[in-house]
Amino acid sequence: MATLRNTSYKVQVDVDTDAIRNAYKIEEGAFVTTESGVYTVYEGEWIKLHPQAGLGTNVGWARYIDSEYTAASPLSLADGVSALLPNNKGTVIRSDSSVEYYENGANQKIIGDHLNDVYIITIEFKAQTPNANQTYLDLSIQNGGGVIENLDIALAYIKGNATTQVFHNVFQYYIDQNFLDNGASIYIESNGSTSTVWDIEYFIQKTQNYA
Repeated sequence: MATLRNTSYKVQVDVDTDAIRNAYKIEEGAFVTTESGVYTVYEGEWIKLHPQAGLGTNVGWARYIDSEYTAASPLSLADGVSALLPNNKGTVIRSDSSVEYYENGANQKIIGDHLNDVYIITIEFKAQTPNANQTYLDLSIQNGGGVIENLDIALAYIKGNATTQVFHNVFQYYIDQNFLDNGASIYIESNGSTSTVWDIEYFIQKTQNYA
């Protein structure tokens, strides 16, 4: 009787461009190498295996800096009126060119890649009010269901009337189905008196990729 032996095989995946890969018919288990990395199809979408960075793969970060509202031309907040905290992405710095965690369209939404992914957002801005003793700011992240639980904070003015104060706030959040479908927007409200806001920045870091 012949002796059975294990045999090793060398398998080489296709090498194409990202443009060609994106034109492929989605087939579960497919592998391809492009100029940006190694990909496979898992549960109906391309997943980047290496290097593990960028949109739809693993972790990454992006910094969005508003260029519209400055010290010379700040955003004015009326007393007791909630408003979007705007950011026109005047300057964007990313860990990878494919990373995108914020859309500055009509609703100016932060977005997620996959269900159950985890993110951290740092929201930074400068503000002042003519009546620091009686005024505070409400900062919140909201979607179609209103304020997202635990993603809101009341901010006190502690530096006095008409004095510039830097606010730096960090929130951790995960992507549920509502967030995935609709995104979420950042709102600010001045209570007790008017306020002005400028030099708005968002730093968003993806810390866990569930897909």
